[in-house]
Amino acid sequence: MTSSAPSLNPPARSAVPLPAHVPLPAHVPLALQIRGGAVEGVHYGSLAATDADGSVLFSAGEASAPSFPRSALKPLQAVAMVRAGLSLPDDLLALAAASHSGAAMHREGTRRILALHGLDESVLANTTDLPYGVREREEWLAAGGAADHVCQNCSGKHAAMAAVCTLNGWPVRGYLEPSHPLQRLIAATVAELTGEEATVWSTDGCGTPLPAVSLIGMARAYGRLALAGASSEAGAEAAVARAMVRHPEMVAGDDRDVTALMRGLPGAVAKDGFEGVQLVGLPDGRAVAVKVSDGGDRARMPVAIRALAALGVPEALADGALGPIASVPVLGGGRRIGALVAYDAALPPAAS
Repeated sequence: MTSSAPSLNPPARSAVPLPAHVPLPAHVPLALQIRGGAVEGVHYGSLAATDADGSVLFSAGEASAPSFPRSALKPLQAVAMVRAGLSLPDDLLALAAASHSGAAMHREGTRRILALHGLDESVLANTTDLPYGVREREEWLAAGGAADHVCQNCSGKHAAMAAVCTLNGWPVRGYLEPSHPLQRLIAATVAELTGEEATVWSTDGCGTPLPAVSLIGMARAYGRLALAGASSEAGAEAAVARAMVRHPEMVAGDDRDVTALMRGLPGAVAKDGFEGVQLVGLPDGRAVAVKVSDGGDRARMPVAIRALAALGVPEALADGALGPIASVPVLGGGRRIGALVAYDAALPPAAS
């Protein structure tokens, strides 16, 4: 039996049309993978650090260019939902802002949000998936589980969106449509918190409308959230921030670096996003936003922690509480022979 070589060109029907000219962001080296004393790989990207008043403290690459924040947008979406009347216990509000690992507490929490509003999982319009966490996925499969809406890492957000619709008398069906009242409210809230009106929109992996905003704008929003959470004020920003700070295990999972960051950095509001996005807001209103251009997940946290060190955050210094997640080991024969680390030349010196 003979076979022909596969075509290098996909069928025309599967092609995605692109503009005639696609401008490329001016990213710079942010992280290096070192193996045996030699540079094995380089991650490019951009970052921004902002002060409590929203001014830029330092940046690298093209921090003012619009980019997709992906799941780092969820805390901002949660603020909009609280403004629309969503009232949940802190653990469930944290889950509404989560990219969770799919553990039992996350699955049960999603069902609790629905049940509190007379709903069930049939209303969820997110994509189906297996649990995101490695350990959680293995346990789920071993128990005979399959991909579903509740396991998918955005299910808490989607349950909250459906809940908000019932609270306001909006149709639950079609809640992901950009013209839906919920999505219009979210768009207005994101514009307010970031200080930017998005001109480019797409769709996130779970199906929600997704605006492109700058890293500077996202950092400002996270600084605003964290500052509100650390204050005595009430309001949606404070509620979401406090829920995330009090329940970091619901925002991600017990084995996730975002959970470790919030546990090791009291008062911080942190969230990751697919394609190499990391946001961290500090209780004094400063914030850091990182985008790794190749989408590499391994580089976002070392770069973010190095930026926090440049801000003088003691937990981010070499001997601080965040040390265990400030680099990624590179192994050879089962032994550590190098590491993936932030590229110091891209950032101000770490403040001591």
